[in-house]
Amino acid sequence: MALFNLGKKKEDVKEPTCACNAPVEEAKEESCCCCGGESSDTETESCGCVDASTGIQNIKVLGAGCKSCHEMYENTKKAVEAAGIEVEVEYVTDMEKVMTYGIMSMPGLVVNEKVVSVGKVLKPADIEKLFHKLGF
Repeated sequence: MALFNLGKKKEDVKEPTCACNAPVEEAKEESCCCCGGESSDTETESCGCVDASTGIQNIKVLGAGCKSCHEMYENTKKAVEAAGIEVEVEYVTDMEKVMTYGIMSMPGLVVNEKVVSVGKVLKPADIEKLFHKLGF
C-alpha cells in the first residue's frame, strides 16, 4: 500500500546522450561541448567526443588532503593507466565542492559525476573492477 504515492517508483525517461553527456539532439545542432556536433553514424549515437569508447568523461577523488585521500588518488591514477583510459584524474580538496556530492566520509570516488565509492581506500585492481562493473 502506498500512501500519498510514497512507495511508488518514478519512471525515468532517459534521453540518448553523446559521450560528453550532451543530449544527442544538441550534439547534432553543433552545440556539443567538445567536438562541434560532428555526429557519427554508428549504432550508439555519439558526437565523436574524447574517449567515447569507454564513456568515462571525468574521474574525481574527493578528499581532505589526508594520507588516505592521497593514497586513493594515486591508486586511481594507477588504475586508469592500467585500464588504458585516456582521462585525467582530478583531486578535489575544496570542502564546499566535496559537500555538493553529499558524502560525509573521505575519500570519495566520483565517475561521470556519480559517487561510486565512499569512506575507504580502494586498491588499483579494485578500482579497475569497479570501472568494469559500471560498464566502462
